[in-house]
Amino acid sequence: MVLINPNTSTATTVMMTALARRALGPALAVRGVTVPRGPRMLTDPAALRAAAPEVLAAGLRATAGGGCAALLVAAFGDPGVKELRAATDVPVVGIGEAALGEAAADGTPFGIATTTPLLADALAVHVASLGLADRYTGSRLTPGDPELLTRDPESLLDALERAVRACVVQDGARAVVIGGGPLGEAAEALRSRCAVRIVAPIPAACRVIAGLLSP
Repeated sequence: MVLINPNTSTATTVMMTALARRALGPALAVRGVTVPRGPRMLTDPAALRAAAPEVLAAGLRATAGGGCAALLVAAFGDPGVKELRAATDVPVVGIGEAALGEAAADGTPFGIATTTPLLADALAVHVASLGLADRYTGSRLTPGDPELLTRDPESLLDALERAVRACVVQDGARAVVIGGGPLGEAAEALRSRCAVRIVAPIPAACRVIAGLLSP
């Protein structure tokens, strides 16, 4: 499997690839690739749109030589997923669609806790496009600059925990998705800090891929 990081941070690629390997175990090898152009972190709609052709090109390169069982697009807005599905024969899974679908299973009301306020409207549109709007309780956002916050793991955890609690207490969510590939480690840590069910996008996408590839 090839994990495509639509952000240009190689450190983020390493982190997300490690999470995917942990989720999938030894049965499926995981290789991480980073798109060559774009911002270090997708924080606004323009960056999300611009990432789609970069993801498509990276996916086509990854599958050109064969030996790629699946593609995982590791940005919460799922840029390039539709384009890759139209252009390749391997399973293509976005972390956003996988996590949102898992959170909303069995009619569960769910919210999103994330760090990118400029993408809040785009996330709501994405939720609706997946047919999940009736279960969506809304998003809660951390304050301040997203990139600066992700450089301070403890502050990030504290801010996301407050956002999760707001999703539950103020919005009535019974599952909360941590919205962002670069938030992967924080999502794992929040499971032990929050009583509500936390859905981490990268493991959720890995579960979908494992199901698609199972005999």
